[in-house]
Amino acid sequence: MQELLDWLEYIEDDRQQRKIRHTLKDILVIVLFATLANADDWVEMALFAENYQDYLRKYIELKNGIPSHDTIRRVMGMISPEILQQLYGKWQDRLNQDDGELLKKIICIDGKTMRSNKRGAGKAAHIVSAWSKEDGFCLGQKAVEEKSNEIVVIPELLDKIQIKGQTVTIDAMGTQTAIAEKIKKKRADYVLALKRNQNSLYEDVQEYFSDEEFQKRIRASGNYKKTQEKAHGQVEIREYYQTEDIKWLSQKKNWKGLSSIVMEKKTIEKDGKRRIEYRYFISSLKADIEQISRAVRGHWSIESMHWHLDVTFREDANTTLDKMAAQNLNIIRKWSLSILKLGDK
Repeated sequence: MQELLDWLEYIEDDRQQRKIRHTLKDILVIVLFATLANADDWVEMALFAENYQDYLRKYIELKNGIPSHDTIRRVMGMISPEILQQLYGKWQDRLNQDDGELLKKIICIDGKTMRSNKRGAGKAAHIVSAWSKEDGFCLGQKAVEEKSNEIVVIPELLDKIQIKGQTVTIDAMGTQTAIAEKIKKKRADYVLALKRNQNSLYEDVQEYFSDEEFQKRIRASGNYKKTQEKAHGQVEIREYYQTEDIKWLSQKKNWKGLSSIVMEKKTIEKDGKRRIEYRYFISSLKADIEQISRAVRGHWSIESMHWHLDVTFREDANTTLDKMAAQNLNIIRKWSLSILKLGDK
């Protein structure tokens, strides 16, 4: 904790020094601790600080008492989200410095709209995050004004984070040749979801896996895995197929490092009824059914993070309109989530 507090001293404060009554360090510690204590907005954060000021004084000076909720909001709108993200990253690096050799990590990239961050006809901020499944940690994020701009900021986000040697998973919105090339140039692997926005590629892969003879060959080759789980009164069966047999794929040359195609077949049985869903992927990974199934299934972890932001931290109910303050709160919530997850390890 002391190391974290020391890092806070180095955040540049652009406010007029003669007018400063509450340091950035004090404000950030209040916001982080209050978020951990389930405070959802600026008023609740200020009330938390009032009620627990004796505890807070163990870590911060609070020279001029407790800041008002307006002061907390205003200051959080002045801090650069990139600086705050860097601070969050330093904390995570400190935790991981003795980890040694780890399993190849899954880095999931996806976006989430902050639904209450909207005024009038304006658009709510949309945050694209890079989430490390194994660490339960957000490596970086970029804000855009709408979901359709994800494909613009994903390459920028990839430039800001360390992905060498890891596997990056992205949903169909980010399945773009330029993004695949960027990942390979950074010496990482990709697993990219296919939907009909990649018309002919999707249809070709779908048609290939619809051939029962090809499925039999894949099962015989060992590039097949089946799992079964029972929960909430239903049985969920997942079957994974992976093949390097892609010389026939006319679009192969367009995708840097493309090595395999993948199908996930999900069968859900409940109340005597059966529903089957299919998902398709392209990947730079060679045939390794354990690794590919871990990547495909692991992408859900970023959706779990989004769920916690909404349900645990009530992000969609927060009406902070200032874009920078809203982004900083998003980072603080992710930071709090990773701290809380430490208790599960």
